[in-house]
Amino acid sequence: MKKQFPHLHEKAILSPMAGVTDVAFRALCKYYGAALTCTEFINSTAINRGGRKTMEMLKTDASENPCAIQLFGTNESEVVKAALFVEDDFDIIDINCGCPAWKVIRGGAGSALLETPQKIFDLVQKLNNAVHNPITVKIRIGINEKNINAAAIAQLVERAGAAALAIHGRTQQQGYGGRANWDIIQKVKLAVSIPVIGNGDVFTPENFKEKLEYSGVDYIMIARGAMGNPYIFKQINDYLSTGKFDEKDVIEQFFEYLALARKHCITFSQIKNQAVMFTKGVVGGAELRQKLTRCKNEDELTELLENYREF
Repeated sequence: MKKQFPHLHEKAILSPMAGVTDVAFRALCKYYGAALTCTEFINSTAINRGGRKTMEMLKTDASENPCAIQLFGTNESEVVKAALFVEDDFDIIDINCGCPAWKVIRGGAGSALLETPQKIFDLVQKLNNAVHNPITVKIRIGINEKNINAAAIAQLVERAGAAALAIHGRTQQQGYGGRANWDIIQKVKLAVSIPVIGNGDVFTPENFKEKLEYSGVDYIMIARGAMGNPYIFKQINDYLSTGKFDEKDVIEQFFEYLALARKHCITFSQIKNQAVMFTKGVVGGAELRQKLTRCKNEDELTELLENYREF
């Protein structure tokens, strides 16, 4: 049965990012206008085992509407079982076929699946038949420059019943180096009729508009551009509608994140990790981050950042 990707009122989507897109961070991005939020990528087998840490990653905020979960796994039946477990809690189930991390691809998951497109087809088809949610897939343009097969995979997943496709414009071999290839993203958009979501090297509202218009994609995912600056979603939305945008102090944004982190009982280690990301680019940031890493509790961390803000 064909399931539709929801119509989103804005064009900028928050990309799933390991260690970044916790529920508090997602809620802040949503507050600032992210059209869609998505969990960190989650191991299907870990969901099926019901580990406490994994169950924490399934938490959502009431504001996240719509909200996606991103699953990965090497075993089809494990992924389907996990999808059935989470289907009532999420609007969209996304399958990660793009992660280039060695610990993921050595087991045949993530971007390793780009080498066997038939496996992606089979998985999407089985998921589409098993759950009521729209199924989306995130891929890269290929394994390496000699093996670019994104358009062919896009057509396969469309035939398998995927409701949308997200594509990062780098190869597995590139990791996060080099430049994202938006020419190939444009070709993928032309190859299918389902919504296509572009991703790669979008760090400013100007980047966003340029790539949106050039590629013709339906939406663009923001990944590293949102780290430490959830306000980028408001900047993008303002720029697309008015041609202007303003800035917001990142330390102020961190305290907004902290309030949500307390509400959702985010661990101190994760709060500290986020504090480090929010302070990239500030004056004296390197020294500040060294001090942040030495903080032993939330009181020390907030005092340090309050003092910095007053300074």
